[in-house]
Amino acid sequence: MPLSVLFSLIHTSVIFLCFSLSNFSLSQYVDNCGFVFFLLKREMHSRNKKAMELIAKGWSALKEVDRVIDYCELNDKRLIPLLRAAKENFELALEADNSNTHARYWLSKLHLKYHVPGACKAVGAALLVEAADMGDKDAQYELGCRLRVENDYVQSDQQAFYYLEKAVDQLHPGALYLLGAVYLTGDCVKKDISSALWCFHRASEKGHAGAAIAYGSLLLRGAQVPECLTKFSSKRGSAAKRTKKNVDHPAGNPVEMAKEQFRIAATAGCDLGLKWLQRLEEVERLLSESNSTDGVPQSNMAVL
Repeated sequence: MPLSVLFSLIHTSVIFLCFSLSNFSLSQYVDNCGFVFFLLKREMHSRNKKAMELIAKGWSALKEVDRVIDYCELNDKRLIPLLRAAKENFELALEADNSNTHARYWLSKLHLKYHVPGACKAVGAALLVEAADMGDKDAQYELGCRLRVENDYVQSDQQAFYYLEKAVDQLHPGALYLLGAVYLTGDCVKKDISSALWCFHRASEKGHAGAAIAYGSLLLRGAQVPECLTKFSSKRGSAAKRTKKNVDHPAGNPVEMAKEQFRIAATAGCDLGLKWLQRLEEVERLLSESNSTDGVPQSNMAVL
């Protein structure tokens, strides 16, 4: 039953109850309405809590599948109990709370990606579109990626860009990185380095290794940081923190800014970030030896 119809029925029943009382008053009507709506919100909260518990159980089973799936066949019979448990929990979560977008998203992944008994690609696609349209950022990113297909008979680039932008509005790191790559290459949009840098910057703040590598590489190539990012960085934190940051990382020094991005990538477990840091340290060592010998200072970026 739609929520609006449910509200109207409750409203009508409360009015009928109040008029049936001998000593009806406006205050009694308001009190009864408030109590009924309190019970309704409490019921919705309990349903949402139950759904999240079921989603957690299904997600745990799915993570166990992901942990061992690289060491066995995709349709290995030993994975069936885990996949069934995940599917049942996600379906029960939807039954408990039909408006839960997380349950829709994870159930769609089961249908689209895994060899679960009863899997259906059409059902998975429908669930994914529903979750994306209901505002789930993971579903929007997943759908945007799946719509970016190379097919002469399917023109879905604009739809993919639409869903990616929706996920970017919610600061999804993967969507930010992908949209930055779109702006950087000029694929189906006008090439815009500043927008690409903004996307990579926001994604790297959330720990995305690929965005941090891309951002650092662009800085080493001489890309100018957009003014909106420099103003945003200067306004963050207290004066003491800004002073300490300026001492550690001189403002406008692209090499130091790039090193900071490569450290983010290395912290996220990206080997390429470590290789970039090692290369920069080697270049700095060579420059210091060259400067001590010749007495002529050189730029790190010129050597890179």
